[in-house]
Amino acid sequence: MSGLPTESVLSWAAEAVGTGARVIAAKALHEGRTGPWMVQIDHAGGTSDVVLRLVVPGWIGKAMIATGAAALLVAEEHGLAAPRLIASDLNGRATGVVATLETAVPGSSAMPARVSAERLREAGAAIARVHKVPLEPRRHLPLRTRPTQTDDHAMERRMSVTHSTPLLQLADDRVREIPRPQETAVFVHGDIWAGNMMWSGDICTALIDWKTAGVGDPGVDLGNLRMHMAVQYGSDAPAYVLEGWRRESGREATNVAYWDTVAALQTPVDLDDWEPGFDDQGNRLGGSDVTERRNAFLRAALDRLERDGVTHG
Repeated sequence: MSGLPTESVLSWAAEAVGTGARVIAAKALHEGRTGPWMVQIDHAGGTSDVVLRLVVPGWIGKAMIATGAAALLVAEEHGLAAPRLIASDLNGRATGVVATLETAVPGSSAMPARVSAERLREAGAAIARVHKVPLEPRRHLPLRTRPTQTDDHAMERRMSVTHSTPLLQLADDRVREIPRPQETAVFVHGDIWAGNMMWSGDICTALIDWKTAGVGDPGVDLGNLRMHMAVQYGSDAPAYVLEGWRRESGREATNVAYWDTVAALQTPVDLDDWEPGFDDQGNRLGGSDVTERRNAFLRAALDRLERDGVTHG
């Protein structure tokens, strides 16, 4: 079947699961994209689903595959709810490509049209568990100073690659005037949002897709998660996320307004094709409404920056 990983890659994946194992099915996890792949493998112990990650030109580079592998090792070392790394071929010697194989985790990443306060608190708590791991930058887990560090929508606007708006320009100017907060470095996911969280009811079973993980301020993740939840579920959602983070961390978050602003700046100008948003009745919102939610979140963050200063959030 065209578009599937090569036979050598699939054979490598099967052998990593067990001697004599064989691939019986493989499908892309994202419709219309060539990977990552959910691979079903038959082996002596039964049948297992595993996730195969490969380089995808124009989307996932070699460094991102290596970062994902390094992050899963840290997650396993500290008992975090995440996939476990089964095998990696980071130089391509075994398969001809850069590849990793990880366990499939239970739950669903589907975004419900309506969300409970407890689920939002649990989302904040889930990322707080990651932030309990102090970590210094290391090979494949570099310093992260913004979410989805491999993309930089703010820089694209500065270079006129894309257009900007007065609000985004104001926010960019304000953030660039402020020294970046120097919080104790911790493990960060780097791209935390609903699509990278697996759920069973209101319990987060695992965080997935660690390809932009690294080391940084907890705000890199917390601001991003708060912003995404505001866009998807409205202005009340970020407070519940923060409440869950505080409850799990046992401390106050710092520089919340700064990191909220940074997160909002790492979005496109218009969010028409970005991710779904829902009103209080669970009806899907149009792109202009979703964009306005981002703008409202950003305006609120800027107001808090002006009122309280960077050190209070």
